[in-house]
Amino acid sequence: MVDLRSDTVTKPTPGMRKAMSEAEVGDDVFGEDPTVNALEDKVSAMFGFQAGLFVPSGTMGNQLGLNVLTEAGDEVLIDETGHIFNYESAAAAHLSSVQLHPLRGEGGKLSVVILQNMVRGGHDWEPNTKVVALENSTNKGGGCCYRRKELEAIRSYADNHQLFIHLDGARIWNAMTATDISPGFFGLIADTMSVCFSKGLGAPAGSMILSSRDRIRKARRRRKMWGGGMRQVGVLAAAADYAVDKHLSLLKEDHRRARELARTIDSCDGLSIDPGGVETNILIFDVREGTAKAATQKLQEKEVYLSPFGPGKLRATFHFQVTDEDLKKVKEAVQICFG
Repeated sequence: MVDLRSDTVTKPTPGMRKAMSEAEVGDDVFGEDPTVNALEDKVSAMFGFQAGLFVPSGTMGNQLGLNVLTEAGDEVLIDETGHIFNYESAAAAHLSSVQLHPLRGEGGKLSVVILQNMVRGGHDWEPNTKVVALENSTNKGGGCCYRRKELEAIRSYADNHQLFIHLDGARIWNAMTATDISPGFFGLIADTMSVCFSKGLGAPAGSMILSSRDRIRKARRRRKMWGGGMRQVGVLAAAADYAVDKHLSLLKEDHRRARELARTIDSCDGLSIDPGGVETNILIFDVREGTAKAATQKLQEKEVYLSPFGPGKLRATFHFQVTDEDLKKVKEAVQICFG
């Protein structure tokens, strides 16, 4: 079976398991887990932030980011395909009493043009627009990435309108690989940022929120309040650290394989895709006839697993445990079913 449903389906490698078993641990709620502390220092320095906080999931990282930037009644501007808007169970409203204002971007990305005239708060009956939430790379946007100039322009816009920026960097590793932007640049752009270790990097769990020391102190208290205080969690931090060191360099091969599959899909009469729009490890494409559910069932009969991503859309997501031999099998199955 070749599983392209998500880059979260990876299994820990023998080397990662060894690192986990040998990790020095302590009680992280007391701030005494040395492996966690070292990872927080390492990743925050890597991305140019003062501090970091290890959390169980990307959703918690995103929600902590919004929480420490807002007050009840504030508004967050976000692309309508954003993960925070679509896949986090309306948590921003429930946990922080803030309103998400979805905007129609392009490839899951916002721009200064789209943000124009969207800031509110001049009247008592309006919400106070406080945060611009970005996602890099985009999930529902098909793995698209922001370029340096795009982010600089949004940062300038935010500064001119007294707004904060939260960056959902669940797949920032893929975005850095695709654009050659150094990680430290993102600390100049975002006020809070989340990064995930369990997607393309292949750790079994764990994310991190990055920000200033004061905001991270506030986020640590919120993490405990929301049930995210974990004890001897160095075993997971060790897996995350191993993933950053050993697997980050493998992402370019995921991107290559995604582009290669896109070309095969483009050659099939029953499918539709823009191969030039595939930037990272995610490709989203259309089924010309029938439903996405029926299409996935056809492929499953060939032992290829993809995700329905709408009534007539499919998503394939590459990760480092998909080999060239697996790719060959996927291409053959796609051609048989839809060519």
